Amino acid sequence: MDRRAKVELFEQIRREYDNGVGTIKGVARKLGIHRRMVREALGDAVPRERKINTRGKPRIEPAKAFIEAILQGDEKAPRKQRHTAHRIWSRIREELPEVRVAESSIRRYVRERKIQLNLIKHETFIPQSYRWGVEAQVDWYEASADISGDRQKAYVFCMRSMASGGAFHCGFPHASQQAFLEAHERAFAYFGGVFGLCRYDNLKSAVKKILRGQQREETTRFIAFRSHWGFQSEFCTPGEGHEKGGVEGEGGYFRRNHMVPVPEVANWEALDQFLLEGSRQDEQRRIGDRSQSVGAGMIREREHLRALAKEGFDLAGVHFPQVNASSCVRVLTNFYSAPLPVGVEVQAKVYSSYVEIWHQGQCVARHDRCFQRQQKILNLEHYLDALTKKPGALAGSTPLEQWRAQGRWPASFDRFWEGLRQRRGKQGGTRAMIEALQLGRQYGYPALKEALEKALGLSCFDVEALRLLLSAERSGKREPSEMVEIGALRSYDRPQPTTKNYDQLLKSYPASGVMQ
Repeated sequence: MDRRAKVELFEQIRREYDNGVGTIKGVARKLGIHRRMVREALGDAVPRERKINTRGKPRIEPAKAFIEAILQGDEKAPRKQRHTAHRIWSRIREELPEVRVAESSIRRYVRERKIQLNLIKHETFIPQSYRWGVEAQVDWYEASADISGDRQKAYVFCMRSMASGGAFHCGFPHASQQAFLEAHERAFAYFGGVFGLCRYDNLKSAVKKILRGQQREETTRFIAFRSHWGFQSEFCTPGEGHEKGGVEGEGGYFRRNHMVPVPEVANWEALDQFLLEGSRQDEQRRIGDRSQSVGAGMIREREHLRALAKEGFDLAGVHFPQVNASSCVRVLTNFYSAPLPVGVEVQAKVYSSYVEIWHQGQCVARHDRCFQRQQKILNLEHYLDALTKKPGALAGSTPLEQWRAQGRWPASFDRFWEGLRQRRGKQGGTRAMIEALQLGRQYGYPALKEALEKALGLSCFDVEALRLLLSAERSGKREPSEMVEIGALRSYDRPQPTTKNYDQLLKSYPASGVMQ
């Protein structure tokens, strides 16, 4: 019988004794209970707590000394390298095979002893209140997304306002410093202003070295970024993530409610749009016992934020490498092709998702950023001038293989190349194919592909025919000229000249003979 039912029974007993039968024996007989329970109910309306007999644990007794030694040793061990209950049970099975005890019994006993030895600490957290526009918390968290049919890990940046509860999320393929700074600017634009203080973990994008207490040696670039936007920064104690519990909880909430099931998007831009829509949907929810929605709080908070800077911060990391013998420049740990002579010094700008190579004030190459190490990212277009002198290197070149992997070298190119080699020979046909590829610089590679497929349909394997098709396509796309009203200019019209007067000269010459 549960306690509530027993209390109700005691009430019925007392009422029956006072207003009913009036005797202990009569109440017991009427309700079908023992006279002891009637006496207990008459003595106190609240049932006494049931005595629980402590059962012995004969199976775990032989292992207690072994467990105690392990727990005492854990007091001196690093926090993340202490024994779990499962690990203790595994060791008992290996080192004390004669002791047969269930894992659940070990778990209960280890938990009781850890609490007694103060190895499990229950910390008390103090509720906090925040003023409008003062503090935001920033963090990265990981999530998976199906991008172009391939499941990839996304590093999601989150900035959460502590006063309104609003949060901004955006994803990147890698949590680089450029992505970190770019995400800040996008978050400030989303909130409509800059917070006075941003709280962080000790991430490498901002912290170069952890000093004593709350002091940090911050990276030069982050200091410049913070100065540009005019906010202050604070960093949590290492290993104490609860110091920015707002953004920690926000990341888990957003991932559970918007990224389950795993989102399927076409590219990274589509993923960012997906995350932005999720951020805007959360503006409709209410957090805890707050009287207004997140969106209403964001509108109110916008009046207290610092104004956005007139110009954005230069997010690119700048390097000055030289072009090597493979027509590549080394940027960080990878090599990127550039259409420049060997030995030329260039300026490489590294952004969150791409790399630009500049020379003499012009961007001569742009590549998707690679986050692996010692990789070569090559563009076949950058090698066409060199291949005109070495046509035999085209077939086995790495830039060609990368174009094939990227889908930039369709099967029609191979068929046209084969046709050229059959008509001009291996070297001459390859040289002609290189000339055809050079037309892509002038007319664009989509137009070159279309013209090349037209030439294949006509069984025409000639570069000049491709040039003619491309020029005809471009001229055919010219917009018709506007009609011009000539008006009063019609008064200057003159009749077309005639040659009738010259017929009179024919009468002065004989009908036959040779004219001298």
